[in-house]
Amino acid sequence: MYSSTFIFGTKDLDDEFHQLDKTIAEAAKSLPGYLGEEAWENRATGLFSNVYYWDSLEALQALMQHPAHLQAKAAQARWLDGYHVVISEVIRTYGNAELGHRMNVPASTAPADLHAAQ
Repeated sequence: MYSSTFIFGTKDLDDEFHQLDKTIAEAAKSLPGYLGEEAWENRATGLFSNVYYWDSLEALQALMQHPAHLQAKAAQARWLDGYHVVISEVIRTYGNAELGHRMNVPASTAPADLHAAQ
């Protein structure tokens, strides 16, 4: 499994931004290999984060090549006050079933030594 984390600051988010953002989210959900997503806001720093989960790098690449994503990337300077993207391979996930189920991200069992360290 892979995650793509998009961290960004904002400027003026107009109707065009919100429509494009909605289109990208819908496109992601329609792609084979999409596992789930979550979004975070840090009010102290003013930063936002969107995290998407994928079953393969090919699925992630499909979103990156989607026309709406390419359009947003080309126009990002209008709406964003900087951004940073982190692509990660997820080695394992674990926790209680409530969050794993809500995010549609499969949980796996961590080695006993990791559980003991928590």
